[in-house]
Amino acid sequence: QVQLVESGGGLVQAGGSLTLSCAASGSSISPDRVAWYRQAPGKQRELVAIISSGGTTYWDSARGRFTISRDNAKNMVYLQMNSLKPEDTAVYYCNVRRGSNYYWGQGTQVTVSS
Repeated sequence: QVQLVESGGGLVQAGGSLTLSCAASGSSISPDRVAWYRQAPGKQRELVAIISSGGTTYWDSARGRFTISRDNAKNMVYLQMNSLKPEDTAVYYCNVRRGSNYYWGQGTQVTVSS
């Protein structure tokens, strides 16, 4: 089992930056694929970035502006977000895939004002 807690969200002006954190407990997530998703009001949850043993992958919405990283010693994953836009406003979720199991955190709200 894995428990995930996201933090670091908040209100920021367009062009600003935030760093989201995902703290894992219960077991080490160092071998796992970890992803950040987001869900805006009235929209489906969408994938933002993935980090795994194979490297990192970014979706179009994040490429060039966001950076996903991990600290295995702390059992944490981060999402550094720069040049934020109002359309980045959403609840951001951390996700761990372990075999056929998927684990989710409760999410952290990011609001970008114009």
